[in-house]
Amino acid sequence: MPKFTHTDKLISSASVRARYARRCAALTAALIAVFVVSFFLGRYKVSPESFWRIFTSPFTGGDLSDISREVSATLYIRLPRVLAALLIGAALSTAGASYQGMFRNPMVSPDILGASTGAGFGAALAILLSMNYFGIMTLAFAGGMGAVLLAYLVSRSSRLDGTLSLVLAGVMISSLFSAGTSFIKLIADTDNQLPAITYWLMGSLSSIKLEDLPFAAIPIAAGLIPLILLRWRINLLTTGADEAKSLGVNVAGLRLAVIVCATLMTAASVAVSGMIGWIGLVIPHFVRLIFGYDYRRIIPMSAILGAAFLLAVDNIARIATTTELPLGILTSFVGAPIFVYLIMTGGQRREH
Repeated sequence: MPKFTHTDKLISSASVRARYARRCAALTAALIAVFVVSFFLGRYKVSPESFWRIFTSPFTGGDLSDISREVSATLYIRLPRVLAALLIGAALSTAGASYQGMFRNPMVSPDILGASTGAGFGAALAILLSMNYFGIMTLAFAGGMGAVLLAYLVSRSSRLDGTLSLVLAGVMISSLFSAGTSFIKLIADTDNQLPAITYWLMGSLSSIKLEDLPFAAIPIAAGLIPLILLRWRINLLTTGADEAKSLGVNVAGLRLAVIVCATLMTAASVAVSGMIGWIGLVIPHFVRLIFGYDYRRIIPMSAILGAAFLLAVDNIARIATTTELPLGILTSFVGAPIFVYLIMTGGQRREH
């Protein structure tokens, strides 16, 4: 067998880092491109010149009275929606990647512990009670957090293996809240409440306003930042609980931290946008294909790719038809065939 010198290893490591840097730069550039293009798409046309004037006016003090319509479309309609898509796409994909690493299972998604169904139940209950948009978001967020808390408490009292009991508890709680949502739909007013519940559950960003963004941004930041800081420890979780413990990792504490962070992001996302599937399941697979299996790279790159993906899908939802398509439907149409392809090819990474 050929012998590799220390110099060979250094060159190989430098080559890997350079390849990672190039792919990271390309993905970031793609996100920036989608971000800019998003402001030009929609019913009201916004020219590149107007776009530049709008975003440079705080520094130049330029007069925008002659393009007031474009200012309104850009700052009060498209900007909140674009920022929300970035936040939610990053949150769901990062939560999915974290859960997949923690459970050592690539089929895991952010709603594995019932956060999405709990949030859906909370939103449906709020609509049934005729609450306003802020009330719907608040009750949805509380429902998502409450569902995961119940799943965690049930798993703690189980005699089964910790991971298995947590997954089974999540499935049970998710089924319970899903049944509750179905009951609410059954008794809801068929003229107003039932259509509102159905449309909300399909996911949309059409109602987002600038004042709604902090409601999502604060919990998402509170979950995303710790996961980025702990991403190297998630690598240790993928080796198994016993191996991680032998390396000095507090496995129970780390799992709890991942659950809390991922639940914060998922509940906040669903509370603002409704139920948007497939992002947290599919995006981490693509990241592994491009960047490998190191969670020090998977976590931040999942955030970037997830943000770009949801923003692109939301752009399609806005312009594909005269009436806006729900995001949950579009992400399923896009995500399901991609996931079938990954299953058929085995999700094997190709080195370039």
